[in-house]
Amino acid sequence: MTTVSERPGAPAIEEPPDTGSGVPDPGDRHRLTALQGLAALSLDAMASVAYGPEAIVLVLAAAGGYGLGFTLPVTCAIAALLAVLVASYRQVIAAFPDGGGSYAAAKTHLGRRAGLVAAASLVLDYVLNVAVAVTAGVAALTSAFPGLYGERLWLCLGVLVLITAVNLRGIVDSARVFIVPTAVFVGAILTMVAVGLFRDGPVSTEAAAGHASALADNATTVGALLLLKAFASGCSALTGVEAIANAVPSFRSPRVKRAQHAEVALGALLGVMLIGLSVLISRFGLQPVEGVTVLAQLTDASLGHNWAFYVVQFATMILLALSANTSFGGLPVLMSLLARDNYLPHVFALKADRQVHRHGVLALAVAGAALLVFSGGDTNTLVPLFAIGVFVGFTLCQTGMVLHWRAAGKPAKAFLNGFGAVLTGVSAVVVTATKFTEGAWLIVLALPAIVCGFEVVHRAYGRIGEDLGLGRVPEPPHRDHSLVIVPVSGLSRLTCEALNAAVSLGDEVRAVTVTHDDPEDRAATAALRRDWELWNPGVDLVELPSAARTVGRPVASYVRRVYQYHPGTRVTVLIPEVEPAHLWQRLLQNQRGAVLAHAVRRDTDAVICRLRFRLAARK
Repeated sequence: MTTVSERPGAPAIEEPPDTGSGVPDPGDRHRLTALQGLAALSLDAMASVAYGPEAIVLVLAAAGGYGLGFTLPVTCAIAALLAVLVASYRQVIAAFPDGGGSYAAAKTHLGRRAGLVAAASLVLDYVLNVAVAVTAGVAALTSAFPGLYGERLWLCLGVLVLITAVNLRGIVDSARVFIVPTAVFVGAILTMVAVGLFRDGPVSTEAAAGHASALADNATTVGALLLLKAFASGCSALTGVEAIANAVPSFRSPRVKRAQHAEVALGALLGVMLIGLSVLISRFGLQPVEGVTVLAQLTDASLGHNWAFYVVQFATMILLALSANTSFGGLPVLMSLLARDNYLPHVFALKADRQVHRHGVLALAVAGAALLVFSGGDTNTLVPLFAIGVFVGFTLCQTGMVLHWRAAGKPAKAFLNGFGAVLTGVSAVVVTATKFTEGAWLIVLALPAIVCGFEVVHRAYGRIGEDLGLGRVPEPPHRDHSLVIVPVSGLSRLTCEALNAAVSLGDEVRAVTVTHDDPEDRAATAALRRDWELWNPGVDLVELPSAARTVGRPVASYVRRVYQYHPGTRVTVLIPEVEPAHLWQRLLQNQRGAVLAHAVRRDTDAVICRLRFRLAARK
């Protein structure tokens, strides 16, 4: 069971890491199998095959038809980097079974500040992924039904609400929902690749007919800079590879093995699809055209312009929209680790019964909704900001793993991670430079701003911990004289229950009632005084005159007088409240207890105790 310390400044304590013993965990039914993890945490990476090859082709198109001939070599280089990343993150999973991925690796081996930069980059990537995925899916929908274009923002927000609701039910439920569309998409892409390899030429070019070519009229030469830019653009297909390593605690026991199996399966499927699509691009001599995606042209050429074409397009649309689920699987776990380390509010470390970090899910949904509103539901506004943060995380993670392998005496693995760190570092610089004026400058500003936010929260928890004396042995407890003050307005079972609780809590009990000078109030006060004397509960009734018709300030003023004349007294204000049998009946209450508690808490150091008296439902 997950427990979180309620002491301000104390780190939230997650469940102990999986030891690989295979002992059944009662919470496992709310965690992922390897297959479910692949469906829940790989949608972002899987969906990237819809825009990764296209990003490469559009860059190489600047060099004309000759430049397109380098599509396969560039894709093979990206696939090689993918293999390096998968191997690296497989080791990250084993080294950091509590999750965190890039954040955990960078913090352990590169220091606290590098870990925060990695965490900030992942936060940006996850939030942007939600917005980009939802807008891309809705864009595919509005392309098929142009009449919905004017409502695209509301459609985006509706999709976001749906995905959020599914994830609030638990990551296992979301995985079950997304297994079918993931399987359909992967099956459709692999089928298209397999069929296309047996074609001598394109079956159909109907999808591209009538659309202007995107090839440059004045073609440039194919140089190192163009190839590097194509490589960096195509690396957008690698976003989401880190999600499984970030969410290892979401897997069933033995969680390390299950997460590693999911990571390897993701790398294998993604690599096969990327290389397969690039082979078809070269085989069919495909040229990019305006208004039609490269994936649509490949489907048309391989399967023909028939029902199979529309199945692939529809599956792509669904998976693009649902790929936002990768963020909902990874970011809440990362936020819980940051909260445990006192870099985010501890509320993000809390888990619901279904092993859901609900506060993290809701925070991600709110941030994603804000980006959708900012962009107006337009994908092109968000794409320039996408994938920069993840390269920063890749680079820091692999650099940290270099130090990890050097300390372990394994130079071959250290070299592999070092090579990957160089590639992703260069990609991060190139992508940022080429997209700086298109909006990437926002990321350059947002990354240090988020790191500063982490530091502010950490310093605040440090000050709170210092004030509370955390880590130091306190003085032995001692008993003070205790006084319990019970505000009352009349005699009832509620009053009796409140006094019963009060005499059990304190050495001395006083009932207080606020009186006003109006004629009707004077009569009510006289009636209460008379009834109190007849009841004679053994507790004094203190009248607190007030010119204003408030209850909070007079009681708080009385508490301050008690502290003034009896400074060593421990004062507790016990506020009795009725809890109706039905939820709607709470609207009938005057919220007097909440107002009174707020006033006493604001103006005094007294302990607030709110006693709920539950009313039974009438049959």
